[in-house]
Amino acid sequence: MTTPLLASCVQRVLVTGGAGFIGGALVRRLLRDTGATVFNLDKLGYASDLTSIELTLAELGAAVQGRHQLLRVDLAEAEATAEAVRQADPDLVFHLAAESHVDRSISGPGAFIESNVQGTFHLLQAVRAHWEQLPQERQERFRLHHISTDEVFGSLGPTGRFSETTPYAPRSPYSASKAASDHLVMAWHHTYGLPVVLTNCSNNYGPWQFPEKLIPVVILKAVAGEPIPLYGDGQNVRDWLYVEDHVEALLLAASRGRLGESYCVGGAGDHGSPSERSNSEVVRVICALLDGLRAAGAPHSRLITPVADRPGHDRRYAIDASKITRELGWRPRHSFEQGLEATVRWTLAHAASRQALVA
Repeated sequence: MTTPLLASCVQRVLVTGGAGFIGGALVRRLLRDTGATVFNLDKLGYASDLTSIELTLAELGAAVQGRHQLLRVDLAEAEATAEAVRQADPDLVFHLAAESHVDRSISGPGAFIESNVQGTFHLLQAVRAHWEQLPQERQERFRLHHISTDEVFGSLGPTGRFSETTPYAPRSPYSASKAASDHLVMAWHHTYGLPVVLTNCSNNYGPWQFPEKLIPVVILKAVAGEPIPLYGDGQNVRDWLYVEDHVEALLLAASRGRLGESYCVGGAGDHGSPSERSNSEVVRVICALLDGLRAAGAPHSRLITPVADRPGHDRRYAIDASKITRELGWRPRHSFEQGLEATVRWTLAHAASRQALVA
């Protein structure tokens, strides 16, 4: 499929968390494939990185001059958030700003409540005030797209998949804070009429991911010849979604999704098979790819080191993405195997700069 362009009437787009991994990929796509001015609201926390956006701006040159506006704002600050929304004057809002690392939520849950719950509340209030004062024509085309996670649904047994009708059952401070933000967004839709769309995605991966998540951690540890940590028995299963495929789903949902609806977004394996993989399998496939690309360190699997399991570690996630496929025509274009090899190659080419982020 080709990337869907936003409607020509969408001239001003506000992206919260646009210096993050998924947000950055979305901002780059908006700059490349639309004519909209992008207002990038980000507090520039520890995991923020504007490098990929700066490279895109330099590559595109005069074609995007003035179309990326950085608003350094923390959503936890209500008045600053309201002022940023007033400045952006958006036709469309993508809300991605969130604390997202489960381990950090276990050791410091307060930051997740502040960012993911309180921050979403402040954004909703500011966006509602903005939407209510728009002329009717702009009101009718305005949308807020809230981006969430499959972790709000809890943990699956050996069978079944999450769908839009799965009851919420979050099991970590991170997933509980995201579940709360989902409920707030839907409440603002039903109570105040705010036009919203919501998506719940599976585990994202790809170039530019901050090196605290599983796939970049494994690659960088292996390159450095350091032990590769593997939680528990390594049999926790996740559904893997290549970030560029996710961005295409976000653009489709924002452009054509039904108001007040949610859509689950997941990945795919070879030949359209499911993209569910155990952590152990992911780690071993990465090691095998590295053996072929950097034979001097082979076998990299010798570095795999079991560590104590994460408290409350969800056993299995899997996504039924049939609704977004049926209603909006979305399908992932990259299999897990294709996306993972591309990610490994990219990370190898940028290993020194990625290592420096966590040094």
